[in-house]
Amino acid sequence: MISDQLFFTGINILLAWSVYVSLITGRLSFAQGAVMAIGCYSSGVLTVRFGWPRLPACVAAAVVTAIVAAILGYPALRLRGVYLILVTLGITFCVRVTFENVNYIGGVSGFGGMAGSDLSTVVVAVVVVGSILLWLSLSPLQRSCDAVREDDRVASSLGINVTLIRIMGFSAGAAIAAVAGVLYGHYMNFVRPESFDVLLSIYVVLYVVLGGVNNMFGALLGAVVMTLLPEYFRILSEWRPTVFGLSILILLLFRPMGLLTFRLVTARVRKGPMAALKPLADRVQ
Repeated sequence: MISDQLFFTGINILLAWSVYVSLITGRLSFAQGAVMAIGCYSSGVLTVRFGWPRLPACVAAAVVTAIVAAILGYPALRLRGVYLILVTLGITFCVRVTFENVNYIGGVSGFGGMAGSDLSTVVVAVVVVGSILLWLSLSPLQRSCDAVREDDRVASSLGINVTLIRIMGFSAGAAIAAVAGVLYGHYMNFVRPESFDVLLSIYVVLYVVLGGVNNMFGALLGAVVMTLLPEYFRILSEWRPTVFGLSILILLLFRPMGLLTFRLVTARVRKGPMAALKPLADRVQ
């Protein structure tokens, strides 16, 4: 029982990080359910139908999902605000309906036969993805993402390819969600398209909003708290939507940036403020 709770906590951490990666480029996505489903079914077909080992199937599923996300994200990420949210919600609905009508993967009845995931595999995935995100948070690339998120016009005037940064963030987030989908499918052994509905995407976004959008640890904290809290307080499990809504309302009033609001210092800034200004001075000269 405890291992199940920890496993799903790890899955939710990966999903929260997938939203965070897209969010640091200034675009909020509600398509996590869709890309998680693509990763899950892609790996399931490769392992069950073609006999692939689980690890190569997981990598292939992540790559396929990232490519699909890049294709869908190129036109979608040009939108802003509520229009982008509506498009990503539409993507989630379209993917679910598509999977429900493909008999090769079971359609509405679902797809089964996957196996091999356990708590140790999700721990390894969380450690690997977390290490990559920590490197990203401390690297100069983080400054480019921050510039795009804060003001894309200024970032573009500084020579940053805004479209490329956003597509990279959207695709990387989709790949992380795909890994979560692979682990989920191979743990449950049987999945249906309804397992990846829009409510899943909404919950994942709330994890990030609760924990904080400025750093990777906020997403981790939000996923852990909102996954384990209803499990240890059984009375809350039936009231999860109400608890989520009330938590977000309280946060918007008192801590609109989430529980963890700090930002990690990137490589160039750690050398001192004058070092951060040196490229600008060189350009002026």
